[in-house]
Amino acid sequence: MFVLVQVRGTVNTRGDIKDTLKMLRLHHINHCVLIPDTPAYIGMIRKVKDYIAWGEINAEVLEELLRNRGRLTRNIRLTDAHIKENSQYGDIGEFARALTEGNARMTDIPDLKPVLRLHPPRKGHKTTKRTFQQGGSLGYHGEAINSLLYRMR
Repeated sequence: MFVLVQVRGTVNTRGDIKDTLKMLRLHHINHCVLIPDTPAYIGMIRKVKDYIAWGEINAEVLEELLRNRGRLTRNIRLTDAHIKENSQYGDIGEFARALTEGNARMTDIPDLKPVLRLHPPRKGHKTTKRTFQQGGSLGYHGEAINSLLYRMR
């Protein structure tokens, strides 16, 4: 399971990159989506790698994001009670573990919005013009994406 966060805006961007960001449901800066590890999604990530930060998310960080930023339709907070009533999972933590293992999807919970709207990171981005390997915020972070997501909770 990969997590994608849009870091840069799309002003003066090629149309095919804008279309790919739309297909990934990344419409605004600091929006976050979870996607499975499939070849089609990997190709889409490669196309927009200069506009997003991405990596593998762990269950603890995902649980905190869902508790703080998970929303249902009509902008209602995601709760343990909603998950227990509408799915086979007992609480948000169990659902987060199933998501990271690939046994569940965001669509398993009815009315759950697939996009998480995050805050800008505490202490800011290092830079949005360089890749993570060069000391910036763009591109593949691997497991280090969890520290960025924790700062954006």
